[in-house]
Amino acid sequence: MFKNALVSVSDKTGLVEFLKPYVASGLRVVSTGGTLKHLRENGIAAIDISEQTGFPEVMAGRVKTLHPRVHMAILSRAGNRDDAALLEKEGLDPFDLVIVNLYPFEEARSRGVRGHELIEFIDIGGPSLLRAAAKNHDRLAVICQPSDYTWISSKGELTLKDRQRLAASVFRHTSAYDDLIAKTLNVEENEMPLTLNGSRVAELRYGENPQQKAWWMRDPASPGGLHEATVLHGKPLSYNNILDLDSACATARFFREPCAVAVKHNNPCGVGTDRSIGGAVERAIAADPVSVFGGIIALNRAVDLSAAEAMAKIFLECIIAPGFSPEALERLKKKKDLRLLEWGVLDKANDSSRELQFRSVTGGYLVQTADVVSDFSPEWRLIGEEPTEDVKRDLMLAWKTCAMLKSNAIAIAADGRTLGLGMGQVNRVDAVEHAIARARTHHARTSLGSACLASDAFFPFADSIEKAADAGIRWIIQPGGSIRDEDVFAKARERGINMVLTGSRHFRH
Repeated sequence: MFKNALVSVSDKTGLVEFLKPYVASGLRVVSTGGTLKHLRENGIAAIDISEQTGFPEVMAGRVKTLHPRVHMAILSRAGNRDDAALLEKEGLDPFDLVIVNLYPFEEARSRGVRGHELIEFIDIGGPSLLRAAAKNHDRLAVICQPSDYTWISSKGELTLKDRQRLAASVFRHTSAYDDLIAKTLNVEENEMPLTLNGSRVAELRYGENPQQKAWWMRDPASPGGLHEATVLHGKPLSYNNILDLDSACATARFFREPCAVAVKHNNPCGVGTDRSIGGAVERAIAADPVSVFGGIIALNRAVDLSAAEAMAKIFLECIIAPGFSPEALERLKKKKDLRLLEWGVLDKANDSSRELQFRSVTGGYLVQTADVVSDFSPEWRLIGEEPTEDVKRDLMLAWKTCAMLKSNAIAIAADGRTLGLGMGQVNRVDAVEHAIARARTHHARTSLGSACLASDAFFPFADSIEKAADAGIRWIIQPGGSIRDEDVFAKARERGINMVLTGSRHFRH
């Protein structure tokens, strides 16, 4: 099948096993440095690249494959008389197989290698070989990742379509490699990202709906992502599971105290905080016991048995936490379809200020930095009384939850839990009405006189203040900034509502 191969890899996984059958059938192998040593030690009589070039490796290996006698053998065109005559004159055989993978820049970066030492992990010759071979895929096969070995071995003779597939993989690979280096070297905080690149985590069964295809990708420049969570139990994650997990985890990491967040259809439906994680779970579930059914719960503390017992009583799709006690894990594993995930960073505050978020639009995509929701600030403007520490706690619970709801959004909270949430409405009055209605439905015995209401953006009119006051609410937190702010403030004073103005909105479209 293959007659002449150039092999130079950093990842030697499966290489010898892949090459041996071809070598036994007469494959000639040209190789470099550590790859050459590895092949020879494993019984493959490879030829040193310097015999191909007539020139030794120099500059501590920085220059070894950047030579015309290498690239002529890769780039020669099938059926081109001039190319064939040149190879014959130089005594070269064309390569029909190129196996190259790149210096492990991402691995070195994740180990904390920095400065000039990291620069040495930027591959130059490797991308040149890969791109040259991929360009000439109508004549040769190029491999950039060990995962392709088994597939190629099973194919027999490769078709043009097969070689084209391999070439496309190369260009994706080199593009992502360059993108990671560019992001690493970027010193301008507000510099536009060059590209949207990623490595595949998994091919998912389908997207939001069964007729849609979907893949889970990761950004190598952003370590510590959700893809690093370990699935301890249950079925593979779905596209919608991953979206809901991300939303639940982002909300849970807003809180320093023990917190549990229930999410349904990418919106929090119940958030609870307490001195114990078991108490936080009970409050999150009680916040909206109807909507939590079939949802996802994220916890910012390890799951203990009391938390596990509370969650085991209802049907859930997923539970994610920084850890599980043995007893909790044993209890939850009795529910065979429940997905359990352990993600060690969930008990750490979310510092995502430099993270970039991407949204696709027709013909392109939008990019923005992540939203950041601050804790209670003495710089915020107060209208009315000074809040007590308990009121501050519930104001922040409502405020942080509201920031994770789809706008227009309203969140009502009291006693360390959400009571009513109104989200995704086309006007703010509807969002207020929905939040109050849910609070009355699920917490009929709870007086809203002690509750706090948060709005993700300013109130354009005083009508929402009237409705909140009619429900008994006496504390509101909102950004302010409406041209009718003074009307809103006057109505709040008239109806005995205290108001906190943050100066920052938190739309989530």
